[in-house]
Amino acid sequence: MPDLKDIEQAGQLVASVRKSQASYADFRAVRITTEDVALADGQVDRIDRKVSFGFGVRALVDGAWGFAAAPGCDETSARTVLEEAIAIAHASALLMKEPVTLAPVKAVQADYKTLVITDPFAVELKEKVEFLRHLDSLLRETEGINQTETFLSFRREEKWFYSSAGAVITQTITHSGGGLSAAAMKSRREIGERSFPTSGGQHQTGGYEIITALNLEAGCKPTAEEAVTLLSAPVLPERTTTLLLSGDLVSLQIHESIGHPLELDRVFGSERNFSGTSFAAPGHLGTLPYAADFVTVTSDPSAPGGLGTYGYDDEGVPAAPVVLIKDGVLVDYLSSRETAARLNRQSSGAMRAESWFDLPLVRMTNINLTPGSGSLDSLIADTEDGVLIATPAAWSIDDRREKFQLGGEIAWEIKNGQRGQIYKNPVYSGTTVEFWRSCDRICGPEAYTIWGTPSCGKGQPGQNMRTGQGASPARFRNVKVGQAA
Repeated sequence: MPDLKDIEQAGQLVASVRKSQASYADFRAVRITTEDVALADGQVDRIDRKVSFGFGVRALVDGAWGFAAAPGCDETSARTVLEEAIAIAHASALLMKEPVTLAPVKAVQADYKTLVITDPFAVELKEKVEFLRHLDSLLRETEGINQTETFLSFRREEKWFYSSAGAVITQTITHSGGGLSAAAMKSRREIGERSFPTSGGQHQTGGYEIITALNLEAGCKPTAEEAVTLLSAPVLPERTTTLLLSGDLVSLQIHESIGHPLELDRVFGSERNFSGTSFAAPGHLGTLPYAADFVTVTSDPSAPGGLGTYGYDDEGVPAAPVVLIKDGVLVDYLSSRETAARLNRQSSGAMRAESWFDLPLVRMTNINLTPGSGSLDSLIADTEDGVLIATPAAWSIDDRREKFQLGGEIAWEIKNGQRGQIYKNPVYSGTTVEFWRSCDRICGPEAYTIWGTPSCGKGQPGQNMRTGQGASPARFRNVKVGQAA
C-alpha cells in the first residue's frame, strides 16, 4: 500500500503552486494492480500479476501545458516533477499558436469506489485456474474442437487527484472480465472459430461477481458447436440487403463510427498523425442528421457496470450523462476542459490517462445507444429477408471515420422471420452517416448490454484505454454485405 501521508503531502505541494509559476496545476497519483490468467488448449498459458505506482503533474504556464511524471511518490520528488512540468510548459509556450483556456469546473472533495461484492484479487489463483480448466473440458466435449482458449482478467486503479483550484478526489475503480473461444481446424486456412460472450471476452466494472454473471459454462456448448459448423459453412455471398447486428457488433459500430469521430481533440486535429481526424466538424453541431430520427446516443461515465464508468475524470470533472446524438442529430462531443472551452461548452468529463506516466487525453466513456423495444428473436421474426451477423471479428475505417468495413464471426440468412443457412467470414461495409440513417429498429432493454472494450488505442506515445458501449441488437436497411470494400 502506498504511503498515504506522502501522497497527501505531494498532492498539496503541487496544488499550492504559486500563481507566478503556473496559472493552474494538477497532481494525479495512481496505483494500478492487474492480474491475467489464461489457458490455451487446457494448459496454463499466462499467469501475470503486476503493480505500477507513480504520479504525474500538469502545469499550465503562459497558456501552454507542461507534463512530467515519476515512479513512487513523496514530497521531494513532487517538487522536482512540478519544476520539470513548469519548465516544459515554458518551452511549449515558445511554439504556442493559441493559449489554452479551461472550461470551468467546480472543485470538489470526494471519494468514489466501484461497488464490489467479491474482491477478485482475494479469490485464490488455484480456484481461477481450476475454473478455466473446467470451461476447457466443457468446450472439448464437442467432437471436432481442437483448439481452445479460456481467460480471466482483473484490474484495480487507485487514484489521488489534487488541483490548484482546490479539488481533492480519491477513487478506487475495479474491473473484472473473462471469456472463452473454441476452434475447429482442418488446416491453417480452414478454421471455424467462435467466442463467448464476445471476441476478447466481456469486461465490466465490479468484482468477481461479474465472472459469475457471465455464465461462461452455459456458453461452452453452443460456442463449440457453432465453431464446428463454421468449418464447413460457405462464405456469405455479396449483396445489398437488410442487416441485423448482434449487440456486441453494434457496440463495435458505435465505438468506431460514433465514439472516435466525436472525440473533440480528434475533431480539432490533435490525432491527425496517429489515426486520423473526423468528418464531424464543429460546423455540423446542431445541424448534422447523423442517424435516423429515433436514434439517441449518450456518453455516460456514471452508468453502472460499464468499463468506462468512474466518479470523476482525470481533470476532476464529475461523471454525468451527456447526450451526443439526440433524435438523430449531432448535439455534442466527448471533450476535455480545454477542448470544450474552444466551443464555449462545458467539459463532458472524458479526459483520461492510461497510467500515471501518461498525459490525459479525450477518451470514450460509456457511449450508449438508447434501446428501443423487443428482443433479438422478435427482430428476426419481424424481418422478411436479410442477414444477421454476430460477434466482432475484424474492422477497418478510414482516417475521417467515414468509410468502414466490419466483419463478424458468424452470419445467418434470415428468411420469413426465421434463421436459415449459416455463413462464415461475414463482412459488411458502408459510410458512417448513411449507415446510421438506415437504422430502422433497435431492440429493447432486455437485450441491452454495456459491452466493454479493454484496449482502445490512441495517442502518441500510444495509450490503451478501457471504454464501454451500451447496445442492443439493431437492424439496418440496404447495406452491402459479403465482400471486402
